[in-house]
Amino acid sequence: MAIPLFIFQSAKAQSYAETALILGGTAPAGSARVQALGGSQTALGADYSSALSNPAGLGMYNRGEFTFSLGFNDNQTSSSYYGSRNSDNRTVFNIPGFSYVWNFPNRSEGFIGGSLAFSFSRTNDFNRQALYSGSNLNKSIIDYFIEQSNGFTTDQFLDGGYHYNSPTGLAYHNFLIGPLSVEDANAPDDIYFTYAPLPDRQNELEEILVKGATNQWNISYGGNIEDRFFFGAGVGVTSLRYESRKDYIERYNADVPSVEVMHLTEKLTITGTGVNATLGAIGRPIDEIQIGVSYTTPTAYALSESYEAAMGTRWEQGFIYPSPDGGVDLSTSNLDDPIMTDIIMSDYRLTIPSKLRGGIAYFTRYGFITGDVEYTNPSRLRYKSNIGGLSFEEDNREISDIYRPTVNYRVGAEFRKNMWRLRAGYNLLTNAFDKRLNADNSVSSITGGVGIRTPSFYIDLAVIHGKTQPYPYRPYSFADGSGPVAEFTDRTARGVLTVGFTF
Repeated sequence: MAIPLFIFQSAKAQSYAETALILGGTAPAGSARVQALGGSQTALGADYSSALSNPAGLGMYNRGEFTFSLGFNDNQTSSSYYGSRNSDNRTVFNIPGFSYVWNFPNRSEGFIGGSLAFSFSRTNDFNRQALYSGSNLNKSIIDYFIEQSNGFTTDQFLDGGYHYNSPTGLAYHNFLIGPLSVEDANAPDDIYFTYAPLPDRQNELEEILVKGATNQWNISYGGNIEDRFFFGAGVGVTSLRYESRKDYIERYNADVPSVEVMHLTEKLTITGTGVNATLGAIGRPIDEIQIGVSYTTPTAYALSESYEAAMGTRWEQGFIYPSPDGGVDLSTSNLDDPIMTDIIMSDYRLTIPSKLRGGIAYFTRYGFITGDVEYTNPSRLRYKSNIGGLSFEEDNREISDIYRPTVNYRVGAEFRKNMWRLRAGYNLLTNAFDKRLNADNSVSSITGGVGIRTPSFYIDLAVIHGKTQPYPYRPYSFADGSGPVAEFTDRTARGVLTVGFTF
């Protein structure tokens, strides 16, 4: 399950630091068997999921295998905003994984042989949809635009100016804000005002749609020494696509002719590829116990980002905006043909921190119990610019300041009866924010599943139910840190079906 934040890289939203946490997040991935076990797999083996988490487990194969998985993800987001509650959901069907494993037995003494695996796994899912609305009696986003503009002349809105390609610039070109000199030639031209109604005459609504996923291709090998020690290594190539669309609407009710509606749309797309490597080992000191450890290097991403925004308004009939040439008639709505920014493109690099995992599994004639611990350090997320003169130093300092190392926990159990398998698990992704911050992005998941195993094929089904802690979202923030806050809670139901054939 993805980390629960709605990021958006624009003049009015969260920072690159929060973007990094979203893009760097991963969820337990792999086969339905492993997903039903809460993602606990470091000490297990003979499953293609080992290629992703601990390639030493590939050394436990004694024959070849082909697998294919189908899945769905239903995310429901509930919101609370100034006493108003809403909910929205998004359901997508996907291919969470497939694999092909070649087994190479070796009959010599000591080294028994090994397996080479080619696999595909969905490691994060960004898909979600949310809605909030309510009456904000304190401030309007127009107040934010005014704050952003004060202290600078209208040159800031011209081509090449600081706010030329920003929502604040769109607000100026839609006549939502203007310099005081519009009404009084003797007034300063770097202090701004609005003809919009007071905050108690408005209603706010925002719809947020997020699409995309992170996938990883792995080529991994695992070897077997006397069925007591297993070793492995693999290379992973990741692909990332994140798309976000936000529609923010304010409706106004004025006693005098004024603006009635403002509609701001922002679109963000981030795509890229990355590479990492994983090393692992599993020991079997006695037949009943396996102990595993694995290390995944930092993932180095090369990312491309595009951003664009559009704003339209509808004014009451007869409203004339003052200007030196006699005024501008704003009676014609441009909601269907809004003013747009250019498409802003940028390229940069992002390094996702390494992961260290440890696990143990205890086997009986009736099945097994297994558990994992995973350590990673989000405070070591790092950006690097591909453009000379552009630095992410301030963003990297913010990342180091607001995040902390995390330890994630997973536990699972499987009961066996002839060809049948029954599984259950629990997964906790702990909070990555520093304790002094009032934020919690932890996610807990309860998992379960069933399976059928025969000598030539198997079918596994997993169901995962996840829930986040309530987390804040700000559509815009003022310089003093204030601003409206919507509270979101995500609930996710996922299903995975894996079919495997052995040969």
